[in-house]
Amino acid sequence: MRWARVVGVVRCAQVVATVALVGTALAGVETGGAGRVALWVAVAVWGTAMAEIAVRLALGAVRALRRRGAQDAPGADGALPGAVLLHSPVAGRWRAFNSPADKVPSHGTHFLAQTYAIDIIRAPGNAPADGGTPAAASAPALRWWPPFPANRDFPAFGAPVLAPAAGRVVTVAGSAHRDHRARNTVLGLAYLMVVEQMVRSVAAGAGIGAIVGNHVVLELEDGSYALFAHLRRGSATVREGDAVRAGQQLAECGNSGNSSEPHLHFQLMDGPDPRRATGLPFTWRGVGVPGNGTDFTADPARTPEAADPAVN
Repeated sequence: MRWARVVGVVRCAQVVATVALVGTALAGVETGGAGRVALWVAVAVWGTAMAEIAVRLALGAVRALRRRGAQDAPGADGALPGAVLLHSPVAGRWRAFNSPADKVPSHGTHFLAQTYAIDIIRAPGNAPADGGTPAAASAPALRWWPPFPANRDFPAFGAPVLAPAAGRVVTVAGSAHRDHRARNTVLGLAYLMVVEQMVRSVAAGAGIGAIVGNHVVLELEDGSYALFAHLRRGSATVREGDAVRAGQQLAECGNSGNSSEPHLHFQLMDGPDPRRATGLPFTWRGVGVPGNGTDFTADPARTPEAADPAVN
């Protein structure tokens, strides 16, 4: 039913209610009962007018929510309005999970500025950087054995992590956390969700490293901050205070922190500390924001350009 029809129905109800109440009042009028008639008429008009106001307010709220939903809806490339345009932090063929193109907040929480975060693994067919086999990444179904596969079996492990724009390194936490074995099997996920989650929740009180593992935070020239999480232990090639160009290698993809398998967790924020920052939407040049389970191929940045302006 159209909104105009709803308002029309309310107005018809006003007329019917007014006539009914006036008729009831007139039927019971006694000598000197004109005041009673006026009172009933006033009640009828006031009550139905309030009903119309309530309906109009409700319709206005619905319209506002619809406009907001349309405004926040991703475009054809998965990017949200106001997304900061960057280069991809990886090169080659990758696959996206927990993408803001499908759900916001993408990881089910705003905690640690993860509102628009994305996880990416290297797509099957890419050889691991250290010569392992990509068989583990090629199997979409959960397996039972081995319960904790080796990181070298995943093509993402050791892959270069690149600066998506020119900027300055503000945080490098690159060696505190080991690259634990993968947890992407039935037994591994059970261990991750029950035992390890409890331990990491307690450890998180001492810092974010228990969650994001080894990580780098980069301040981009537009004032936003990019976080790269779950990096390979000891792989950071930059130091705090370094100026970097778009496409420059920052570290390698690893499996540290709260991670089920080697992958890169990327997010954009309005501050350097994810415990106090708010997540910001992003989009990658030539890629957009890939949806869950979507493979994409990204080219490395070829120019040392500064961070690009926000997409309108």
